[in-house]
Amino acid sequence: MMVLLAERVINLLKEAAPTSELQELLQLTADLVQSSGPPYTSVYLYMLHGEELILEAFSGRETEHTRIKVGHGVCGTAVAEGKDQNVGDVRACTNYIACNLFTKSELVVLIHKNGTILGQIDVDSDCLDPFSTAEEASLKQITDVLGSLL
Repeated sequence: MMVLLAERVINLLKEAAPTSELQELLQLTADLVQSSGPPYTSVYLYMLHGEELILEAFSGRETEHTRIKVGHGVCGTAVAEGKDQNVGDVRACTNYIACNLFTKSELVVLIHKNGTILGQIDVDSDCLDPFSTAEEASLKQITDVLGSLL
């Protein structure tokens, strides 16, 4: 199901890009990914500003974590290591920053442009270990296109 969603998101982003602002593209991405339903409980798009990730768009549950320092939590670790993060059980993560009591797993996929990290898509799920490598690859396709449009 995620592969079809990736194609839909990519097509809609490409259609919207010529007339849309950054904020609109990020919100469209969050809404479309989250609309696929479980296990995608909440989707957050953070953009990197210096040494801090700033929440620019989300769909699903609100979070008080609108700013995350590089190296902190799963999101900050992804940037610090320059590597996507697929955490099947956030309780096993020693530096996890809880957005809410319901989140059990998290998938963070970085947005790059010309080798530079611009930000990330952060997906929270209320299910344990729901994100397959195929889903991670589909989100990577979305972030690749998003990075090229930004």
